[in-house]
Amino acid sequence: MTIYDQLLQFSLFQGMSRADLMEVVTHTKFGFSKLAAGKTVVKEGNDCKQLFFLTNGTIECETQNDDRTCRVVESINAPYTLQPERLFGLTQRYTSTFKTITSCNLITLDKQEVLLLLETQLVFRLNMLNLLAAETQRMSHRAWRSSPKSLRERIIRFFFSRCLYPAGPKTFYILMQQLGHELNDSRLDISRALNEMQSDKLINLHRGRIEIPTLEQLLM
Repeated sequence: MTIYDQLLQFSLFQGMSRADLMEVVTHTKFGFSKLAAGKTVVKEGNDCKQLFFLTNGTIECETQNDDRTCRVVESINAPYTLQPERLFGLTQRYTSTFKTITSCNLITLDKQEVLLLLETQLVFRLNMLNLLAAETQRMSHRAWRSSPKSLRERIIRFFFSRCLYPAGPKTFYILMQQLGHELNDSRLDISRALNEMQSDKLINLHRGRIEIPTLEQLLM
């Protein structure tokens, strides 16, 4: 796969003409790396000084709440851009830790190069604006969605709202008592609802761990 094909996998470069892409490739300083399985790409709290584009392989994303009582681990396949919205704004730090599950290829782009592309490439600039606007609209709409009608629906919304990528396998590390606290319900009711979901083959329960084979299956 050529560098042009690799870049066109990502929304920031989609819509560019061949001539624009040629100019970008010629005048932009891209970094290329290949990491073996089990390597850390970035850690939660690291400064976001560059964009990481996963072009090949599978990564693990781990995110925790502020008091460390809930942790979710996600498996994400290429192509994927690691938290591009963190490059700008009030908090320019990664909120998740990313590690490679398989051998992975990544393209990196320093912030200064991103700023140069924003200045010189209209399509790139529009794509970045659309990406940031979409994230803002998604977050602002969250509070106005219809309320869940059952405990199961509340649990499912809890899962979805804490994932970076709304599909694929997820593992939640949380105690039932803590999940009950988060959802303002009893541990017994939480346990009953989770066991029903396990009977429906939607999740797998373990002590302090909830495995979701396919997140999108919860909505079906």
